[in-house]
Amino acid sequence: MSKIAVVFHSGYGHTLRLAQSVAVGAGAELVPIDAEGNLPEGGWDTLNAADAIIFGSPTYMGTVSWQFKKFADASSKAWFTQAWKDKVFAGFTNSATMNGDKLSTLHYLFTLAMQHSGVWVGTGLMPSNSKAAQRDDVNYVGSFCGAMAQTPSDASPDEIPAGDLVTARLFGQRVAAVTARFGR
Repeated sequence: MSKIAVVFHSGYGHTLRLAQSVAVGAGAELVPIDAEGNLPEGGWDTLNAADAIIFGSPTYMGTVSWQFKKFADASSKAWFTQAWKDKVFAGFTNSATMNGDKLSTLHYLFTLAMQHSGVWVGTGLMPSNSKAAQRDDVNYVGSFCGAMAQTPSDASPDEIPAGDLVTARLFGQRVAAVTARFGR
């Protein structure tokens, strides 16, 4: 069975809920980045041993949070030795508005994965883009390159649309399936 890790920062709990859904789908271990941008004890060992790494960050000011960026900069040690080469990577994000420049965040995560010589996995989910689509449908936000969620700025983490949580779980399942196909 593949080892999958979800490394993420969550400022207000919304990204944590998404990370939990992704982890359930992928059968993954959570590696939270704390408020100071640090990993927990053993976090780097978990990432180094993983066959797949799924990145998660809220979208702040059009990109990842500074805490996630601190983690990304610290991953240069793994980059220098190409320790994560050929691992499977994926990513997800959340912001308050429907667009919210989430694509910029996913591009940042994709670029980080490519810097590590990784293999990127998208959602594999068709968007819910018909007139009959409802906000709780799967992939309502309509992303292919990674999972996106939208939570209003005055909504608690418990108010994340159900469809976004299902999208995150299905995304995790896809990452696990692709990782298994790579024999990792």
